[in-house]
Amino acid sequence: MDIVTEGTRKAEFLVSEANDWRSRDAVIVTVPANTTLASGTILGKITATGKFTRQDTAAVDGSQSHAALLFEPLVNKTAAAVDYDVTAVARDAEVNGADLTYEASATAGEITAANAALAALGIIVR
Repeated sequence: MDIVTEGTRKAEFLVSEANDWRSRDAVIVTVPANTTLASGTILGKITATGKFTRQDTAAVDGSQSHAALLFEPLVNKTAAAVDYDVTAVARDAEVNGADLTYEASATAGEITAANAALAALGIIVR
């Protein structure tokens, strides 16, 4: 018998949210070439375009700030960045911190700071 490994499901990180999808926003997420973003990836918002991308503390375009969580996984297998119309959790939600995707090199202190920034949006990390 073959063994099948199931990946992360859409919104698996979500513990609870506000009624009537009040926690969610429709956003445009820019995914870099040959990149996969998991459900629960922390997003930053680029000030000039209003588009979201993976949050990066080293950036200076607005995406250094925590703005939302990606609701569903995104896969870009092309050689160029692609914009996707998707759902993001932007407010009034409880999430499982073990299922969030922080920056690859995030230290414990940076994770704590990220969780505090999300709490300021009303997204409580458990």
